[in-house]
Amino acid sequence: MIYTVKRGQVTFGQAIGIIMMDTFMPFPPGTPGNATTFSYPVLYETVRGCDMEHLVYDGDQALLEPMLEAGWRLVKAGVRAVTGNCGFMILFQEALARELPVPVFMSSLLQLPFVSRLLKPHEKVGIISASKQSLSPEHLRIALGGAEADYVVAGMEDQPAFHAAIHAEVGELDFERVESEVVTVAQSLVEENPDVRALLFECTDLPPYAAATQEATGLPVFDYSTLIDYVFSAVVRTRFEGYM
Repeated sequence: MIYTVKRGQVTFGQAIGIIMMDTFMPFPPGTPGNATTFSYPVLYETVRGCDMEHLVYDGDQALLEPMLEAGWRLVKAGVRAVTGNCGFMILFQEALARELPVPVFMSSLLQLPFVSRLLKPHEKVGIISASKQSLSPEHLRIALGGAEADYVVAGMEDQPAFHAAIHAEVGELDFERVESEVVTVAQSLVEENPDVRALLFECTDLPPYAAATQEATGLPVFDYSTLIDYVFSAVVRTRFEGYM
């Protein structure tokens, strides 16, 4: 066995690189910002100034250059794929995918065409976002990439515990209260739209509550963790074990 190294690479075994926002919030297990979410090592790069105001509310295109720089640092460190820790990073999906020499998947919303194809023609995907009012047609255009999908959107921005932890960034998160809020929003979305037959969390802060949401709604729940695990399983293949 002969191992080789890229010039400048000093650590190894981190296949997934995650571009992080510049935030002040806890990341419980299940979020991309918590390394224990994964059964494999990941590598982080933070983009200073990439906060809720500039990324989520404003969609500031000035963030592109520092995101590219963060992506290149991850690539030079040896990652096999690059992702982010906010679904609103979809705005930079096309630019990063064009430039970086590894697979790029900047938002859980990239699953939307796939999830839609799992359903019957009249059924819809229910998207739950950190901010419904900030999730624009442009975000969804990039996510769909020319495909068509029927979907409805609900937002978490008016939920007090979620807003305090994620939008106001008070520095603490009441897990049980946020979980209850996520479940309530999901249940209301399904009750108001009975043709919703799958849920997709845009927000990377929502995967910790996926199991409770599924228990309450009985629906499949897709999120950033399902996407990252999927990509990892493709860029790091292992031999099957079994017998004939």
